Amino acid sequence: MTKKKLHVKKGDTVVVIAGKDAGKKGTILSVDTKAGRVFVDKVNIVKRHTKPTQAAPQGGIVEKEAAIDSSNVMLYCSKCSRPVRIAKEIVAGKSVRKCAKCGQVFDK
Repeated sequence: MTKKKLHVKKGDTVVVIAGKDAGKKGTILSVDTKAGRVFVDKVNIVKRHTKPTQAAPQGGIVEKEAAIDSSNVMLYCSKCSRPVRIAKEIVAGKSVRKCAKCGQVFDK
């Protein structure tokens, strides 16, 4: 399996555009480039039933985020206040992502 080039990075604010959590906004916690999936904060919560271990002697039901396909999220532009497509531009020899509508740069 090859790595996929994704349009989002860890720390980006995104909006879910498809699925049961459509419309929810959150920050990307981690990115899986091999599978092309992202983990978004407080989105797609699943319950995991865990056995008691030495690390977690209580055990029980733990809620955590599950992965979402990267095609189901769009970058959120704070200037436009909505999800937007990105445009790539070369600035000082580096490729940066910017809002296709207003031109706000997402990469520092």
